[in-house]
Amino acid sequence: MRRAALLLVACCLTAGPVRAELPGLGDGTRTPVDVNAAPWRILGRLQTPLGTRCTGFLIAPAVIETAAHCLFIARTGRFIPAQDVHFLLGYRAGAFRAHTVARRYVIAAGYDPRDPQATPFADRAVVVLAEAVGREQDLVPAGQVRAGAAAMLAGYEQDRPEQAAGDLACHVTAVLPGPLLAHDCAGTRGVSGAPLLARDGAGQWRIAGLAVLARAGRGGFATLTGIMAHIDAPPEAQPEKSLRQMHEK
Repeated sequence: MRRAALLLVACCLTAGPVRAELPGLGDGTRTPVDVNAAPWRILGRLQTPLGTRCTGFLIAPAVIETAAHCLFIARTGRFIPAQDVHFLLGYRAGAFRAHTVARRYVIAAGYDPRDPQATPFADRAVVVLAEAVGREQDLVPAGQVRAGAAAMLAGYEQDRPEQAAGDLACHVTAVLPGPLLAHDCAGTRGVSGAPLLARDGAGQWRIAGLAVLARAGRGGFATLTGIMAHIDAPPEAQPEKSLRQMHEK
């Protein structure tokens, strides 16, 4: 996979770009999603005082997952302190079901924030929240899927930051080394960290991956979640696994 073929889905929102300039959209169609209804009740907006905005999703009542590049400050060459990471569950136009901050987070082993396009398979962060904001019954199980599976991808995108929206009629197009999942879902900057949902063999929606990269046209790439990869999961999400690269208050 040539680096020139990939564009990192930027986590920071900036004013001004028109749709044609945004990667990952192409001719795709995006639809607002109801963050108060399944399977989207796991979605929330992740933001920092520096203006970073990404998408995050619950994997346990007090644990979310997002893209690691959303937590890296290029200007300082450091990851942002945990207490400056805010998660707004069910955000829509200034309203949300719950708001809390991170207590600590784990960056996947192998991720290089200074060369993210070389390590997209590790571009994930598992974030332990200061308090539980979700419910067990709202969680969406993770699962492996095959190329061709029906998929959906929605988040808080640069041109629609006040309401979660996404492509609800797309597909996983390939399973690549890394591993990475290629998809044709329309999604652009700000959708970083959103769950790529796909139907399994029984027709049930599963979290297949985590959005990290966008193409120059429509679609992009997702990495496996930490839970699926059985690594870098905090005890709150996966008790038997140890923490790696811990960032605390």
